[in-house]
Amino acid sequence: MGQDLLGIVQYVLGFGPTVMLPIVVFLLAMAFQIKVSRALRSAVTIGMGFVGIYAIFGILVDNLGPASQALVKHSGINLPVLDLGWPPLAAITWAAPIAPFVIVLTVVINIVMLTFNLTKTIDIDIWNYWHFAFAGALVYSATDSFLLGMVASGITAIVIIKLADWSAPLVQEYFNLPGISLPTLSSVVYYPIGLLGDRIIDSIPGLKSLHADPETIQKRFGVFGEPLMIGLILGLLLGVLAGYDVKGVLNLGINLGAVMLILPRMVRILMEGLMPLSDAIKAFLKKKYPNRTDLYIGLDIAVAIGNPAVISTALLLTPVAVVLAMVVPGNRTLPLGDLANLAVMISMVVLATRGNVVRSIIIGIPIIIGDLLVASNVAPLITGIAKSINFKFPDGYTGQISSFLDGGNLFRYWLLKMFEMNVLALVLIPVILGLLYWLIKGVKTNGQSSGESL
Repeated sequence: MGQDLLGIVQYVLGFGPTVMLPIVVFLLAMAFQIKVSRALRSAVTIGMGFVGIYAIFGILVDNLGPASQALVKHSGINLPVLDLGWPPLAAITWAAPIAPFVIVLTVVINIVMLTFNLTKTIDIDIWNYWHFAFAGALVYSATDSFLLGMVASGITAIVIIKLADWSAPLVQEYFNLPGISLPTLSSVVYYPIGLLGDRIIDSIPGLKSLHADPETIQKRFGVFGEPLMIGLILGLLLGVLAGYDVKGVLNLGINLGAVMLILPRMVRILMEGLMPLSDAIKAFLKKKYPNRTDLYIGLDIAVAIGNPAVISTALLLTPVAVVLAMVVPGNRTLPLGDLANLAVMISMVVLATRGNVVRSIIIGIPIIIGDLLVASNVAPLITGIAKSINFKFPDGYTGQISSFLDGGNLFRYWLLKMFEMNVLALVLIPVILGLLYWLIKGVKTNGQSSGESL
């Protein structure tokens, strides 16, 4: 039965998120009794909006990826663990025996939480359930217990949905995404770290006065401060650092400038399709449940990556990550596949600082260090999982594999260590819960709009 379920799941996931998402949206619209024609148009528009977002994000990765690899090669780094990036990791996870059961578990958890008013997020981003499944796969592999793997996946889903709830008000305000939350594990777990770092910087004289966001940059530098020009300039600089020739430098600059110009417009197409659905859900809730506040629709972090401050911070951190890989003691990971995805990791830090690029870079540095060390530490486990499902390694490569973005994820590593009964990981539970309480209380006390109670 398990193999049959796995086959069905892999077949459905083979449609890809741009096909799956409209189907899920349409079914959701039907559940909320939205007119068929309206639901169909909304679902198809959302799907096409995501086609545009993924296409432009693909341009970013296709240009930034080779530039990042050239930058690494130019630096002369030679480390034993290969960063394959998150896509192979997702493929490995979906082929793991625990994956199909995690999808069912996550849907059930989300429904129960909604029923008992424990969340406002309807997580329709089924493709990204692999993040929860990967947490379970790591624990399953480390403990040889399927049950513990499922428990780990369930805990992960609950935590991520609650973090999405907490960050949703600021997501809607700063990213201009009304009715949206972002339950993507690889980004939202860094939201509390961003808030903590922002508050620490607030207490440091001199440092707290440093401020640079796209609006102030544009005001000071005029046309050269516009997002497309920032992308162009950062692309040119990165091309030079990567050792590109004149043609390569100019191509990289133009392409990154185009990403910063076009990606936000693709998000607007997505929102055009989403707003009728959002309005219909609000009307349904008001009629059926007068005392129930609005629900959030949980989407992929890709809808926020087009923010100029996010892309600018990611581009500036790319060479920083390469330098850190060279000098951080204990790092064994060669950052290649996921260097182009720094925007995913840093996006919620940028949100926490409300677009302050300077603060986001400062907070991003220790996060990158932690990710490098964690990616190195879990490489044997990830390599073992890959071999167990007969994953095809790069031709001629016999070493260990990992992922800078998801293999190095700090929350997932902490969870793994808890299930391994690591003393430090267990001691950190009350410490981190205390910090979260302090952050939530501080946000409420200061009257900020950066989130709501967990």
